[in-house]
Amino acid sequence: MKVNSSYKDKAPTKSYKRIYVWELPVRIFHWLNALSIVVLAITGFLIGDPPAFMSQKEAWNSYLMGYIKITHFISAYVFFGVLIMRTYWAFVGNEYAHWTAFLPITKKFKINKRAFANIWHVIKYDLLLLKEHQHKLSNISIGHNFMATSTYVIMFLVALVLVFTGFGLYSDLSNWWLPKLFSWVPSTLGGDFLTRQIHRISMWLILLFIIIHVYLAVFHDWLEARGEVSAMISGFKFVRTERVEIEEKVTGKMMNPGKGIHQEKEYKDEHSLKEDSEKEN
Repeated sequence: MKVNSSYKDKAPTKSYKRIYVWELPVRIFHWLNALSIVVLAITGFLIGDPPAFMSQKEAWNSYLMGYIKITHFISAYVFFGVLIMRTYWAFVGNEYAHWTAFLPITKKFKINKRAFANIWHVIKYDLLLLKEHQHKLSNISIGHNFMATSTYVIMFLVALVLVFTGFGLYSDLSNWWLPKLFSWVPSTLGGDFLTRQIHRISMWLILLFIIIHVYLAVFHDWLEARGEVSAMISGFKFVRTERVEIEEKVTGKMMNPGKGIHQEKEYKDEHSLKEDSEKEN
């Protein structure tokens, strides 16, 4: 089979580097969060609208709703625990998990102009689907783009509303101190009815976000073929070599080329030795 030479000229090959983006704790938090939300949604809807079961057994002999509620409460503890641990990791994780990757400000609390430029770029070309006449490698996000992280911050706040209202409703049924800390929530909101409504609306917002999140992740994985979906399992993404060089120039740091987090120091040592030898020559 002959390949048209003009086609080959128009389709030059591109070089990619494998970059270690999502650390193991981030991936664990992600999938625990996803699992707990699915369980919370299913059990929550069953609690809110219990199905009718035809049975000749006495009511006290059937504990189905009890098991559903216990599963819901356990999942709520997992969900809350993941929120706490992910907040902690926002201060100790790598640059892609750090809190500065989610807010348009630097570590010195200055406005990050690159973040706002990135948000505007995503709005124009990803959301409004305008034609991009000039492609800039700097617009390629290695981790999350700032439009995505802005929605994550909003969803984090919605998740806190879900936690506060959920534990507030549960506080009267529990003897443990943790749910009791939220006993003030229903009275502050004017009663259980409004608290329950806010709780349900918050869950619907999170489910809507999940649908959009999964769609965009799969779409970008298909469009860019950079391992967008598999990265949340392996931790690695594929990034244009030129984009990696731009990032290293801007940040002044060498990027992990995909050897793994435990070999990152070894890679940096090798890279520094290579630079020293090049300077000597």
